[in-house]
Amino acid sequence: MIVLVDHNLRGYIVLLQGTLSSEGWFDLLPISFVMFEEVDLAVDASDRLIWRFAQENRMLLLTANRNAKGKDSLELTIREEGISTSLPVITIGSLDRLIELEYREQCSACLVDIILYIDNYLGVGRLFIP
Repeated sequence: MIVLVDHNLRGYIVLLQGTLSSEGWFDLLPISFVMFEEVDLAVDASDRLIWRFAQENRMLLLTANRNAKGKDSLELTIREEGISTSLPVITIGSLDRLIELEYREQCSACLVDIILYIDNYLGVGRLFIP
């Protein structure tokens, strides 16, 4: 599973990857994380464009700050374009808490659960972790 990491998680994603690695998940699951620039997405791309890109490329979008403001907001995009086979958007509930090991472990466990049982989460729109 490829996880598209929102630009607002830059720096924090290294911590989450470290937790996943120390828990052995990278040895068990094919998980990779990519940043916007690695897939030629602009940091200021609209939420709609980012969501569509993630869906078209079967990537989970991991974010912490996408909102419901504007006609191209993530929330509105999910409501208007989401279908029963759409991958969920995963939103970290408290970005600042990712520096806490226990919180990161909880986020890691939730992310792994979503990846392992992705078929159960298709079409749900957005999932908040932990």
